[in-house]
Amino acid sequence: MRSLYRTHAPRLLRDVAMVCLADGVIGASFGAITVAGGLPAWLPVVMSLVVFAGAAQFSAVGVLLAGGSPLAAAATGLLLNTRTVPFSLALTDSLGSGRAARMLGAHLITDETAAFALAEDDPARRRATFRLSGLTLFITWNLGVLAGSLVGTALGDPGALGLDAAYPAVLLALTLPALRDPRTRRAALTGAALALAATPFLPPGLPVLLALAGVLTAGRPS
Repeated sequence: MRSLYRTHAPRLLRDVAMVCLADGVIGASFGAITVAGGLPAWLPVVMSLVVFAGAAQFSAVGVLLAGGSPLAAAATGLLLNTRTVPFSLALTDSLGSGRAARMLGAHLITDETAAFALAEDDPARRRATFRLSGLTLFITWNLGVLAGSLVGTALGDPGALGLDAAYPAVLLALTLPALRDPRTRRAALTGAALALAATPFLPPGLPVLLALAGVLTAGRPS
């Protein structure tokens, strides 16, 4: 087991580092966009510490910059974050024991940390992977947001650097092994088809939620 973990650790650290790089730059972009739009510099920093959900934060700030109310912005963020509910159920054994540890663990659940953790079959490795990826991504994201809020618009577009492609690339690589299971593959393909079909008609974020319906096609384990 130890030799297996030593073989596994360099790959995990490499993948986490790659996502952290993209996370930091996109976080800086979030901070810069928020401040450049006329919102106070403390807002993206506090939001990142309390919410820690990139898509929800971008959506909430987008609502505010478009003239929407804080209530509408919060509702948009909450709606997008409902996609993490299945992750919470799947990662129950990785959140730690005790109320404080479980609350901290729940706060660190994102698309990336869930993908890293659920790629591990061994429960102990899954817990260690979740904590490593969760804490490093949390720190990197918040440092990026702080830097972006300080430098304003000087950062530019992270998409021009190609770092926005790191998220889907790593998530796809992490989920491919799970697709060997026919039930998982059927649910994933159905969810992807639903999301693609709904994308032209629904606001951003909702097609991802609709994709959860693919779980209904998985059926019961034999």
